[in-house]
Amino acid sequence: PVSCSRILGGPRDMGHVKILKTAAYHKRYQVKFRRRREGKTDYQARKRLVIQDKNKFNSPKYRLVVRCTNKDIICQIVHSKITGDVCICSAYAHELPKYGVEVGLTNYAACYCTGLLIARRLLNKLGLDEAYEGQDEVDGEMYQVEQEGDKAPFTCVLDVGLTRTTTGAKVFGCLKGAADGGLSIPHSEKRFPGYDREAKEFDAETHKKYIFGGHVQEYMELLEEEDPERYQTQFAKYIEKEIEGDSLEELYTNAHAKIREDPLFEPTEKQDSYEQVNPQPKRTLAEKKAAVAAKKAAMKAALEADDDDDEEEEEEEEDDE
Repeated sequence: PVSCSRILGGPRDMGHVKILKTAAYHKRYQVKFRRRREGKTDYQARKRLVIQDKNKFNSPKYRLVVRCTNKDIICQIVHSKITGDVCICSAYAHELPKYGVEVGLTNYAACYCTGLLIARRLLNKLGLDEAYEGQDEVDGEMYQVEQEGDKAPFTCVLDVGLTRTTTGAKVFGCLKGAADGGLSIPHSEKRFPGYDREAKEFDAETHKKYIFGGHVQEYMELLEEEDPERYQTQFAKYIEKEIEGDSLEELYTNAHAKIREDPLFEPTEKQDSYEQVNPQPKRTLAEKKAAVAAKKAAMKAALEADDDDDEEEEEEEEDDE
């Protein structure tokens, strides 16, 4: 008699299968860090940014942390301890309306303003704002702060997280703003807008155009000529504030001056309670059931209406034939 295992293709018919993940593998498996599992932190890069020389024990190693979200630009001066990172100063693009920049809070020009703001705010906090004023006249050229007097300039390194460091990326706008604001940050001009990798030349005028929103002005004028409807929707906030492309350079020039005059943070007044954005009043069980029944009835009526329309179309086609 033929065994069931032969009929069903049992163990006798199977070839040799190597067990790849043995019990020993699972015993020795080490779970990765939580922020690595979430895809938020590059620990290989973080180690190189955070680790300090042994002969500089307990000396903080500062980082200019830049993060760009869909609606905001975040700049923070951070140093790490065993207990975690410590933020000593921060600046955000949503603070720029105070300095006259009410729209376009995530473009390259706004990044420059945010970097300039955190630099001046930090140096004011440390009492170095008079010794290191940075680059007053913005020309887009390469600028590195040099030591003046007894006190050394505040030094930090750029931390971009998981951002792709392509030429012209917005994170380098924050870097340029912080460098012009008086911070000592090791960098070169190779990632600024206007650098030609093939020719190995840097065009400072192109970089200056980006700092003052010239690329936004060009796009506004192009879109207004070629597609007025899209211009009305894409630049609705600019139109609402009566901001035209020609006035952007003056707007950002005034913003830079205001940031240098008063970089201090002013906390907003807090209210005891805030109005809910999307209030959802509580309903009884009977009200919930009634709402579900009403939805079902509406869907049923819509389906019946579609069926009636289909029948009418079929009848019209038959009459035509």
